Amino acid sequence: MPHLQDKKWCAKIKHMANKRNYAKELDQIVESLHQAGKRPTLLLHACCAPCSSAVLEQLTATFDVTVLFYNPNIAPEAEYDKRAQELERLICEMPAAQGVRLVRAPYEPAVFLEAVRGYEQVPEGGERCFRCYQLRLEAAARYAATHGFDYFTTTLSISPLKNAEKLNSIGEALGVRYGVPHLPSDFKKKEGYKRSIALSREYGLYRQDFCGCVFSKRERMKKADGSHT
Repeated sequence: MPHLQDKKWCAKIKHMANKRNYAKELDQIVESLHQAGKRPTLLLHACCAPCSSAVLEQLTATFDVTVLFYNPNIAPEAEYDKRAQELERLICEMPAAQGVRLVRAPYEPAVFLEAVRGYEQVPEGGERCFRCYQLRLEAAARYAATHGFDYFTTTLSISPLKNAEKLNSIGEALGVRYGVPHLPSDFKKKEGYKRSIALSREYGLYRQDFCGCVFSKRERMKKADGSHT
């Protein structure tokens, strides 16, 4: 057992006590919007169709949603195209997504590689990923500001492998910079991730087995090789 005077232990306890519940914060915003009879516009950055499914089901009840597919981290281009096409198909087929508009950004892999230069060997989930969050969320914030959206957010927090605290921190800072509020979220909560799996099966969605970048694919392949040794 740790000693009660251990500063690191005390700091950890304090952090846990102060940890924000982003899903609850979103619920509170939604409730206030419903009470006020408002239906604001929302720019939703989306990484893929499976992650978007449960998020769209949840958000379209409250917001007029436009989806932005901006993911220069994805490689190769064929993978980028496949994920974009699956997202477009989901929006066309899912009743909850009726009226949702999809904006497909150009494929810019060089932008991602420059953003993570020097961090290529950092394990997945670390600083390289945080720089990727920053890149994609900034594109969303910029687009939202330019086109007059009321809010912006991302589907990324539905993944158990993504750091919701970091995503929200980056989003909030960008919201201040660009003048568009970031919608707090942790979409994996309240069985969101499980719901995305169920919807993926229902619509026969392509579910990739790596985040998208060449580095995450490399790590996945190493783990797969290791499991057979």
